[in-house]
Amino acid sequence: MHFTSETRLDDSVLEREFTLGEIPGFLWTAASASTPVPLILLGHPPLGLHTMYPRLLARARAAVAAGYASATIENPWSGARPRSAAADEARADLRRALQAGEPVSDELGDRLVLPGVDRAVPELQTALDTLLTLPQIGGPVGYSGGVIALGVRLAVVEPRITAAVLFAGSFVPRTIVEEARQVTIPLHVLMQWDDEGNDRHQALDLFDAFGSREKTLHANMGGHAGVPQHAGDETNRFFARHLK
Repeated sequence: MHFTSETRLDDSVLEREFTLGEIPGFLWTAASASTPVPLILLGHPPLGLHTMYPRLLARARAAVAAGYASATIENPWSGARPRSAAADEARADLRRALQAGEPVSDELGDRLVLPGVDRAVPELQTALDTLLTLPQIGGPVGYSGGVIALGVRLAVVEPRITAAVLFAGSFVPRTIVEEARQVTIPLHVLMQWDDEGNDRHQALDLFDAFGSREKTLHANMGGHAGVPQHAGDETNRFFARHLK
């Protein structure tokens, strides 16, 4: 991990950009932190780190204010990272299916999601290896947001993740639904009831599949971009119970 810039923001949050090999990322900590704090990994959709930056920064500010550090890395084949012809083809096939009003086949869902999950999870684990050696970070670790299939896989294979907030989504491969049965950490799932980009029934089926003894579904009326402020407040309370 190589830090490439360091900026003290106006609310005493220290923002550092880094690269992990070819992968860009951000780390946010309290500028005046004196003791190690828990870490929240911030997930995001594959739209590019700089496209998502305003929303990621808002989430990071809230996390730092609550007593955590936050970090995120770029998704595979997204932003400035090298493209994948197979991933681009799968996205194009998805657009064609949606524009034609056709159902998204299991085969297309697998091509769309699984290669990214297979690559992103080991990258996040490598990032954790380094982040947890920094003096400002002491664990435990939470995961918040992003592609839900990635969050499911990470919750299954990474024992350092002790709690997760997941954003309900569609196009979840059947293999990921089966993996969800192995998830045992506490979960808080955010869902927009009228989300125009996600299938409500698929989201509910995935929530039902989770094997966690403690799992909460926080559903709100409205579309994809209409998540209310109080949903974030509930997320903060969830992490306060499980990371402190």
